[in-house]
Amino acid sequence: MSRSRRTALILPAMALALTACGRFTVMPPPDGEPVVLKPAELATTWTDAEGGTLTLKRDGTFIADKVCIAVGWYEGLAWSGTGAWGQGSDRKQSFVGVTFDADHPEVRGREPDAYAALREGEVLKLWAAIGDPDNDYPNCVLTGPAS
Repeated sequence: MSRSRRTALILPAMALALTACGRFTVMPPPDGEPVVLKPAELATTWTDAEGGTLTLKRDGTFIADKVCIAVGWYEGLAWSGTGAWGQGSDRKQSFVGVTFDADHPEVRGREPDAYAALREGEVLKLWAAIGDPDNDYPNCVLTGPAS
């Protein structure tokens, strides 16, 4: 087999392999260890990298001001409004779900993905993956004070 013919066979195979590798990678979670938090630890103001805030109140309601959210395959949205929040957890990690009183105009009828809780030293984090997992969109990360 000639060298040019081998190259013609190898290049498409390499391109396919590289494409497949990209399809199986996703943005890793932010730094920190999964943590189970009590409702009192969650009831605080959480801030994202752009200065958006999510204030979770002890009565199960919240106020959001341009906070990052993740909804399915959308690239990341900032949402303001009010609503209710709830907590769930498995043995290692808490999850916080929010339900807005009014729909976001771009995602009518869809609820934001739940945030997962992490602890990195003295910092607590709530985070959700944003967008298509084949792309390197930054995660939505909210930080709050550790108790």
